[in-house]
Amino acid sequence: MDAITKLVVRAREYQRGQTMAEYALILAAVAVVVFIGYETMGTTITTLLSSVDGKL
Repeated sequence: MDAITKLVVRAREYQRGQTMAEYALILAAVAVVVFIGYETMGTTITTLLSSVDGKL
């Protein structure tokens, strides 16, 4: 019975580690998308803000 309990505990710990790894991958993907969006639209946003500032 003790061996079965140890197996269940190991399985739960493995799933917890797997979930943390999945969250880390999702966070990394979001960071890449934000960085690419910033690089792509950074000058456009700066130009738009300068235009609005000039009109005010």
